[in-house]
Amino acid sequence: MVQTQWNIRRSTYDEVAIHEVYELYPSLISLKLHHGGFFTKYPGKVYYNGKINFIDLVDTGKLSFQDLRMVMAELGNKDDVSRYYHFKVPNFDLDFGLQPLANDEHTLNMFKHAPKCKIIEVYSEAGKELGHIQTSDATDVYHVKEMGEATDVYHVTGTNMAITNFDLFEDFDPFYEVSNKEMAIENRIEEDDDVAEDSDFEGGEGGIVGDVDVDMENFILNIDIDAEWIRKLNEITDRPNVDIDIEAMSLEELESASDDSDLESGSGGTHFYVGQVFGSKEAIKKRLDMHAVETRRDIQLVKNDLGRMRAVCKGILPEFRKNGLVTHSENKACCPWVLHISIGKHDKTWMVKTYVDTHKCLQSRKVKVCTTTWLSEQITDTIATNPDIPLKSLREGLEKRFMMKVSQDKTFRAKTMAIKKVRGDYAEQYTYLRDYICELQRINPETTVKLEVEREVNISSTTRQFKRIYICLGVLKKGFKAGLRNLLGLDGAFMKGPFPGQILTAVGIDPNNGIYPLAYAIVEAETTQSWSWFLEYLGDDLDLSVNSNFTFISDRQKGIIPAIAKLHPCADHRYCVRHIYENMKLTWKGKAYEEHIWKCAKACTVPLFDKAMEELKKLNVGAYEWLKRIPPQRYFDHSDVLLNNMCEVFNKQLVDARDKPIITALEYIRGYLMKRIASIQKLIDKEDGPLTPTTTMLDSIKEEAAEYVVIWNGGDEYQVSGPRRDQCVVDVNKKVCSCRYWELTGIPCKHAVATIWNISANGGDVALQEAWVHPVYWLDTWKTMYSFKVSPTHGRLMWPKFGCPSTLTPPKHHTQVGRPRKKRRKTAEELSQAVGKGSKLSRL
Repeated sequence: MVQTQWNIRRSTYDEVAIHEVYELYPSLISLKLHHGGFFTKYPGKVYYNGKINFIDLVDTGKLSFQDLRMVMAELGNKDDVSRYYHFKVPNFDLDFGLQPLANDEHTLNMFKHAPKCKIIEVYSEAGKELGHIQTSDATDVYHVKEMGEATDVYHVTGTNMAITNFDLFEDFDPFYEVSNKEMAIENRIEEDDDVAEDSDFEGGEGGIVGDVDVDMENFILNIDIDAEWIRKLNEITDRPNVDIDIEAMSLEELESASDDSDLESGSGGTHFYVGQVFGSKEAIKKRLDMHAVETRRDIQLVKNDLGRMRAVCKGILPEFRKNGLVTHSENKACCPWVLHISIGKHDKTWMVKTYVDTHKCLQSRKVKVCTTTWLSEQITDTIATNPDIPLKSLREGLEKRFMMKVSQDKTFRAKTMAIKKVRGDYAEQYTYLRDYICELQRINPETTVKLEVEREVNISSTTRQFKRIYICLGVLKKGFKAGLRNLLGLDGAFMKGPFPGQILTAVGIDPNNGIYPLAYAIVEAETTQSWSWFLEYLGDDLDLSVNSNFTFISDRQKGIIPAIAKLHPCADHRYCVRHIYENMKLTWKGKAYEEHIWKCAKACTVPLFDKAMEELKKLNVGAYEWLKRIPPQRYFDHSDVLLNNMCEVFNKQLVDARDKPIITALEYIRGYLMKRIASIQKLIDKEDGPLTPTTTMLDSIKEEAAEYVVIWNGGDEYQVSGPRRDQCVVDVNKKVCSCRYWELTGIPCKHAVATIWNISANGGDVALQEAWVHPVYWLDTWKTMYSFKVSPTHGRLMWPKFGCPSTLTPPKHHTQVGRPRKKRRKTAEELSQAVGKGSKLSRL
C-alpha cells in the first residue's frame, strides 16, 4: 500500500530526473531517509552503519508523521523497539542541526524548510532506555538521550525555559539541543532533593508539559517568558549559530541584537567563534580579510588542505622590534591568534573548530589584504550611487573608515575597478549587444534597430567587429507622427571611453515647443557615409520618399549637407542661425554684423529680407556675398525655429552616457526617454485649456490687434491697417496673411485677430481666436503625442538569446592625437564675455 502511495527509491537520488517536475510543482520535495544506523558521540557527530533511501515527489500538504512511520516500517524499521526520528535543518551539520520529529506538528516544522531546500534529510535511531519526557499527548513520547560523555546533550520539551548559549534556528521551536556544560546558569541550579520535591515542569498555556523520569544532576529550570519576549526572539531566529546569552538579555537588548549585523554568519561583522558555519571558502576569505583590516593586522591562510584551513596572525611582536628589522623566523607563530576551520563530511559546510581571539602583536596602518581589488569591493556601493565622487573625498573616506594609509594611486585604481564593475566591462558588453536588441524589440513593438558590422574577409570567422547601431523606438515613431510637425533637428556628439565614436540624434518638437527625441545611433565618425546611413533608416521609419516635403535643421557640418541633398533632395534643409554667426564672426566681428544677421533671419517676407540684405551689403560686401549663398526657407512647418537648440538640449542630457559602455549608454538614453515622457504626462494632466501652455503668446497678439482697423472687401479678404504704416491683407478662407506669420507659425497674427473680431462684431459666425490656431498647438494633440509610453526592460539574465553563431567584438580603436580634452572648447563670444568682470580677469 505504501509503495503505491509514495515513490520510494532504493538507489541514489537522481536530482536531474525530477528537476523539471519540482519546477512545475513547488509543493513537492524529496525526503532523504537515513535508517538502520546510529549516531556517534558529540562533537563531530556522524550517522554510522546506516542505509539511505529516498521518497520522491512528496507533497508537503499530505505527508503526515504516521505516513512516515509506515514508510520506515516498509524499509525494515519495525517499531518493536523504541525508535526516534529527527530531521536536519538545511545548511547545518549533525552537531547543531538535528530537530525532533515525533508528531504532525514537527512534520509541519520540517516542511517550513521546503521552499529553500528540495531535499530534507530524516534520521531514524533505535532508542536507549535512559528515561523520557512525556508530552501531554499520550501517543507522543520523546526520550532523553545521552549523546556524548564530554558534553551531555538533552532534548528538552517545553515553552517556558531558561536557556543560555544555544544556537538559534530558523523558526522558534520548543525543542532545542542544549549543552549542559556550556549553559553557565548562575544561581539557578537546584540540589537533587529540590528536584525530587518538584517533579513536574510547568508549561505556558499548555499546563503540565511532562514528567521527569530520570534523576539528572543538573537540569533546566522553568522561568516565565512573556509573549513579547518570544516575539522579539522570533525576530532573530533566522540568524543561525548565534553565540549569545539569551537569558541575560533584556527585551531592549534583544531588540537591538536583532538589528546587529555582526550576529550574521558568514557575512558582515568580523568576529569568529567555535561552531560557526560557513557555506564556502570565499565567505571565509572575505571574513578573514575584513577582520584583518578592522584589527589592522596581517592575517594569512598558511594551510589550505582538502577539508582543512588554518589562519594565523603574522603581526610583529613588540619584543622583536629591533631597529625596525624583524625576520620571519623570529616572528613565526609568535602571535597567539589562530583559527582552524574544517569541512563536514556530509553537508560540505565549513565549521570553526578552534579559535583563539588574542592579539599581542603591533597594529599597522598598512595591511597586505588591503589591495586594490579589496578596496574596489568596499566602494562599489558608493560608486554606484555617486560615480562622480572626487578622488580626494573617496580616499579620505577610506582612511577614516578603516584607519589605514591608502595612497592616491591605489584609490584611483580601486575607483576605476569599481566603475568598471558598476557600468560593466566595455569590451564584454559588445558580446551581449544582440541579446539587448532582442529584448528592446520584444518589449517595444515596431522598434527599428539596425546593427552593422565591419566586413569580414574570412567568412568562417566566429567573430564580427561592431561598426554602427541605429535605434528608433516604435512608440516614438507613433508619437512623432501624432505631433503633426514635419521638422527634425540633426546633430552629433562625441563618445568617450576606450572606443570613441559619435552619437547621432534626430530630435523633433512637441506641441508645447519642447524637445521630442525620435532616433539615435552610435557610429564610428560624423561623416557623409555615416549620416547617409542614419538618414536612410530615418526616412524609412517616417515613410519619407524622395519627393517628400520635410524640414531638417542642423549646423553646417560637411557630412550632413551632401547626405540630405542625396537622400531627400526636395526637403528643406535649414541651418542654425547661431552656427552661421559663429562661422561669420571669425572674419567679420562686431555687434553690427550680429544684428544684421538676425534681422535677415527673422524676416517673414521677401521685401523685408531683401531690405535687410541690402543693409548688410552696405555694411560689408564680403559678408553679404557669404550670407547670400545660404539657401532660403522653402516650406512652412508651423514653427519659427531658427536654432538647433532641440538637439543641443538633448545632447546635454546625454553627457553622462557618452563615457559608458555601449549597452549602458543605450540603456541610459532609453531610460531618459522613458522618464521624460512620464514627467511630461504629469504636466499634461494639470492642463485643462484648449491649447498648450506655450500659446500664451496669443495674449500679447490680442493686445497689439486692438490698434488695427479692418476693412472688408465683400468676399474672403480683409484689409488690416495699423500704426507705423503697417498694412496687410488677410484671407480668412485660406487662413493666410500677407505678413506670413500666420502661415509660418500656425498661430493667428495681430492682423488675423483683428479680422476675426471684425467678423464677430458684424454678426459673423466665428468661434474664439483659439479655434483658429493650427491643431499642432491643441492640448488634445499634445496628449495624443505623449500617450505612447516607452516600456522598461528586464535585466540581462532575462534577455532572450539571439542565437547568432558569431560573437560581436568591439570596434576599431582610433587613438586621438594629443591629450583627450575633458571640457568643451569655448567660443570666442563666451571668452569675450568672461573677461573683464570687476578688476580681475575671470578664470576661463
